Amino acid sequence: MRIAILGAGASGICLGVKLRAAGFRDFTIFEKSHDVGGTWHDNRYPGACCDVPSHLYSFSFERKADWSRKFAPQAEIQAYFRHVVDAYGLRPHLRLGTEIASARFDETAGVWRLRTVSGEAHEAEVLASGVGQLNRPHVPDFPGRESFAGAAFHSARWDPGVPLAGKRVAVIGNAASALQFIPPVAEQAAHVTVFQRSPNYVMPRLDHAYGERSKWLFAHVPGLERLLRWWIYWSFELRFFVFRGRGDAWLARRIRKACLDHLAAEIPDPELRAALTPDYAPGCKRLLISDDYLPALRRSNVELVTSSIERIAPEGVVTRDGRLHAADVIVYGTGFETTSFLAPIEIEGQGGRKLHDVWRDGAAAYLGLCVSGFPNLFLLYGPNTNLGHNSILFMIEAQVRYLLACLEELRRSGRSSLEVRAEAQERFDDEMQRALAGTVWATGCGSWYKTPSGRITNNWKGFTLEYWWRTRRPDWSAFRFA
Repeated sequence: MRIAILGAGASGICLGVKLRAAGFRDFTIFEKSHDVGGTWHDNRYPGACCDVPSHLYSFSFERKADWSRKFAPQAEIQAYFRHVVDAYGLRPHLRLGTEIASARFDETAGVWRLRTVSGEAHEAEVLASGVGQLNRPHVPDFPGRESFAGAAFHSARWDPGVPLAGKRVAVIGNAASALQFIPPVAEQAAHVTVFQRSPNYVMPRLDHAYGERSKWLFAHVPGLERLLRWWIYWSFELRFFVFRGRGDAWLARRIRKACLDHLAAEIPDPELRAALTPDYAPGCKRLLISDDYLPALRRSNVELVTSSIERIAPEGVVTRDGRLHAADVIVYGTGFETTSFLAPIEIEGQGGRKLHDVWRDGAAAYLGLCVSGFPNLFLLYGPNTNLGHNSILFMIEAQVRYLLACLEELRRSGRSSLEVRAEAQERFDDEMQRALAGTVWATGCGSWYKTPSGRITNNWKGFTLEYWWRTRRPDWSAFRFA
C-alpha cells in the first residue's frame, strides 16, 4: 500500500512516525518548503512563539523535558520537529521542495495520481493531507497595493533582508501574529503605525524561562513532566466553557473581566483604551495572550490607527479619513486563507468531482477526516477540527490513530479502498452545525473560523476529550469498502 502525505508539518510528521511503527514503509511525505515544521518553518517573524504551553505542545510519544520557556519560541519548536523526523527515521521518506499541484483518483486502477508543480508524476493508493488550515497567507487586495515604493511582505513570509532599524513601518492587522512581532519591531523602527480593523481580547501570557534546575527536575523526577502536561491539558480543556452559549457564561464573564483589567492596567490613556476595547463576546474571535503587546502600544514611536484603509499609495497607506500614513515598509499581519482547505491543490475524486466544487458552500468532512466521493483520502487538521482552547497536537494524534485503524482494516481485509458514506457525512455535519450554532463563534463577529456566509468550517464543536472518544475506533457502518 503506497501512501502519499502532503505536508511535513506536525500532521505529516506524526503520521509518518505512526506509519513506520505500524509496519507501513512505502510512504512519501511531500513538502513544498525546503525544511520540515510546517507553520513553524513559515512563521519566522521576530517574536514568533507558541500560545500553548511548551510541555503540551509536543507529541505524547516524544515528550521534551528541556523546553527553554513556558511558551516556546519558533526556532525551538521547529528544532523539536526536526528532532522527531531524525529520531524516527523519516528523512528517507521526505521529498522537500516538492509542491503537489493536483491529485486525481483513478477509479479503474484504484490509485491517486499526483502531479507536482514542476510536472512530476507520482501515484499512491492512499492520499493523506497534512497541509492544515494556516498555510496560505492572506493579503487583502487593497487598491494600489502594487504601487507601494518600499518593501512589503506578509508576516508568514518575513523578509530578514529588509532592515527595519530607523524605518517607518506600517503594520496592517493586529491579531495573533502581529501581536507577537509588533513589540520587537517597535524596538528598532523609527515609527510603527498599527492599522486595526477591530480590537482583540488580550490576556497576560505570564511567560518565563525555565532554569536549569527546572529542566533537571522535569528530566529526572519520575512523572513530574507528565503531571505538568496533564495539568496544562485539563486546565485548558475546561476553557471550552468560554465558547459555549452566547459568551455570557460565568467563565466568559471572568475572561472578559481579566482582559479588560489587563487592558486598564497597561493602557492608562482612556482614548487609546477605548479603541482597544472589544464590542463582542470573548471567544468569538481568537483569544490572544501577550505580555508585551499593550506596553508596545504605549511607546512614543507607535501609533494605533482605527480608520479603515482606503488604498495603498507609493508613499504609504491612505485611510478613509483622507490621511496619508507615510511608510518605508509594510508588514501584512492579516492572517491566512483558512476556509479554502487544501487550496490551491486540485483534488479530483470519483466521477471527476472536484473537491473545491463540493466545498463551494463551505468545507465539510466526516469527523474532519473523510469526504464522500473521495476514496482513501484522509484529511489531518481538516474541517471543524481546529481548537480555541487546547493543543492541536492532541487532535492530530487522535486523527492519526483513526487513520491508522482504517489502513489496518484495509490491510487485514485485503480490500483496496474505503469511502465514507454520504449519509454518514451528512448526519455528522448536521450535528456539527447545530452544535456550533449554540457557541459564541455564531454570535456575529467576523473571524477566521467561518466563511463569509457565516458557516463555521474550522472549529470543533466541543471538548477535545469528546473528539478523542469519537475517533478511538472507526464505525465501519459509516464506510463503503471496495
